[in-house]
Amino acid sequence: MFMVFAVLLAVRLGIFQKTLHGHSLTAQTDVLSGKDTWMNIFQNEHKIGYSHSIISLQDNGYKIEEYVFMKINTMGLMHDIYVKTLGNLNPDFTLQEFDFKINSGRFDFAAKGEMKQDILSIQTQSFGDIRKIGMPVKSKPYLMAGLINAAFASGLKEGEIFTFDIFDPASMSHVPVLLKIDRREEIQTGEIKQSAIKTFLSFKGTTQTLWVSDEGEVIKEKGVLGISLEKTTKDDALNGMPVQASDDLTRLVSIPSNITISNPEKLTFLKIRISGINPDPLKINDDRQIFKDGILYINKESIDNLFRQHTSYKPDIASYYFLKPSPFIQSDNRDIENIVKKTVNPDDPPIIKAKKLLNWINSNIEKRPVISLPDAVSTLKNKAGDCNEHAVLMAALSRAAGIPARVEAGLVYLNGSFYYHAWNSLYFGRWVAIDPLFGQIPADATHIRFSSGGPKEQLDILSILGKIKIKVIEFK
Repeated sequence: MFMVFAVLLAVRLGIFQKTLHGHSLTAQTDVLSGKDTWMNIFQNEHKIGYSHSIISLQDNGYKIEEYVFMKINTMGLMHDIYVKTLGNLNPDFTLQEFDFKINSGRFDFAAKGEMKQDILSIQTQSFGDIRKIGMPVKSKPYLMAGLINAAFASGLKEGEIFTFDIFDPASMSHVPVLLKIDRREEIQTGEIKQSAIKTFLSFKGTTQTLWVSDEGEVIKEKGVLGISLEKTTKDDALNGMPVQASDDLTRLVSIPSNITISNPEKLTFLKIRISGINPDPLKINDDRQIFKDGILYINKESIDNLFRQHTSYKPDIASYYFLKPSPFIQSDNRDIENIVKKTVNPDDPPIIKAKKLLNWINSNIEKRPVISLPDAVSTLKNKAGDCNEHAVLMAALSRAAGIPARVEAGLVYLNGSFYYHAWNSLYFGRWVAIDPLFGQIPADATHIRFSSGGPKEQLDILSILGKIKIKVIEFK
């Protein structure tokens, strides 16, 4: 849930490519240069942090700086989060280079990149594991932190709509964002009342509302999970009302069940009615889940025949992609590979390899709530994490052992409610859901999948936050 929350903030902080329907960004330099903005971050009227944004003029364009501090509560534990985004922009506001860092206690993730012709060259770092990625782009990308300011300083009018393809450092992915300029309103921030232009940012089925001054400065924002930002002074941001922890993000987005399920880990079948959402963009249907006319049928897989599977089993073309390493699933990391060599026998059937790797995780990784962008190497080094950390580590170990592995995300039943959760599916000639946090092969039937693939696909669940309704009809 924190990754989702971080990405919602990164809608403003991330890197975008433009589709401006004929508009060009030609704002006057004196309008944009020298902006220094502090904002308080609230959740349900309680201050949980602050942000600081700076735009300065350079000889070869602009420099953008954004710093965010938040105090996040998950599962009753408090975490201090620091996010830094720096960018150097060309005179036309396109990106020269960026530097993104996020820190929470023992967990750190960093990404930096620069444009080289039509390639965004990116380097990520987590606990010394360095990855280099060349990402082709169709047009020069932008930093959204400066683009909002530049777009408004360019004289865009009420009713205009334009779209972007966002590259988000928090998930290493491109996703579309729509910006709609609405109408002028009178708004209040603190004791100040002023006129501002209401603007909407739509992203993965969610919408954030921004109020922008005539100078192109964001003075207020409101989004999902009760989060809002308001412009303030430096003294108030740093020394004003005390920063409190957010509401528990895990419980905040949980969905109460209409019935109590005893021993959910033993369920082999679940029938539920789903409403309140558009299921089309989601990855709901597969051999395990069948969705029809608003009803979802989930059948726990049988794995009896997999124990007799021949050791020469080879992945098919469709699953081969899920053997490759990625920035968050570093299956080619030496430490990851060494664990696999020490834990499994090359002649073991794949299902036996999976069981041994799952048992290794359960014996060596502490089950503890963590606020981070989950990646396998950080989880291995810290030897702690929640469902996301367990899932990315299991995916990395499985891929290193030659088993195609995906990260699944959705809901799972626990103590009278359905909670957002992450687990895996592994390919043994067919996909089988497993849960390394709960130690389940296969996972029980209360695991309701809405996204599948990796961290970037987990953003699909943004579209169901606060909207989905579930009614349990039958289970056994």
